[in-house]
Amino acid sequence: MNIYDKLQEREKHFAILVDPDDVDERHLEILVEEAKRTFVSFFFVGGSLLIADRFEKTIAFLKANTDIPVVIFPGDTYQVSAQADAILFLSLISGRNADLLIGKHVLAAPVVKRSGLQVLPTGYMLIDSGKATTASYMSHSQPIPRDKPGIAVATAMAGEMLGMKLIYMDGGSGAAHQISTEMIRQVKKHISVPLIIGGGISGKERAKEILDAGADVIVVGTAIEQNPARIKEIGDLFA
Repeated sequence: MNIYDKLQEREKHFAILVDPDDVDERHLEILVEEAKRTFVSFFFVGGSLLIADRFEKTIAFLKANTDIPVVIFPGDTYQVSAQADAILFLSLISGRNADLLIGKHVLAAPVVKRSGLQVLPTGYMLIDSGKATTASYMSHSQPIPRDKPGIAVATAMAGEMLGMKLIYMDGGSGAAHQISTEMIRQVKKHISVPLIIGGGISGKERAKEILDAGADVIVVGTAIEQNPARIKEIGDLFA
């Protein structure tokens, strides 16, 4: 499955973020059954800090029980699995931590190459959510201020000019404040690659606002962990 081709199949996409630390097999069964009832384009699998040994098991379960493509959303170099369909090769372009701009990528490149995964070069941008998030803490980076859309626009443009095939703006897991629709609108206006938005998407109404503002892919994690029925609720926007 070529993920770029799938992105061209329709205008908007819904991705479910699965953190292996936060789900057991019963929870995964529920996620899969709910996803089959509506339109879900991708499962994103990964986390900033994996404590439980469920990364490979989570991917294997999703691949065995659904035809929905599984894309790794890596929190570190060890989060690589040939069982998945693709990997977001994330460069944290919103920060100034050289390890997350290129350093970790050098270490991961041989492993990713051997895996045979489709590689999706992605400019990753953390946006201030009003509280410290695991992603900002672990990355030792300062997020882009949520009231500075110009910084986000210039950062996204630079990412595309550097060859990134996707731009991913993220408020972080359980974001207190959502990325503003104005920031999303401005960034989308100035880039030509698909725009992914995650963080703080709590339900159908918020998802629609983000899609209307220009997001090509929305990513929902925490809200679905709390209530898997939201998969159908949000997925119905894509029917």
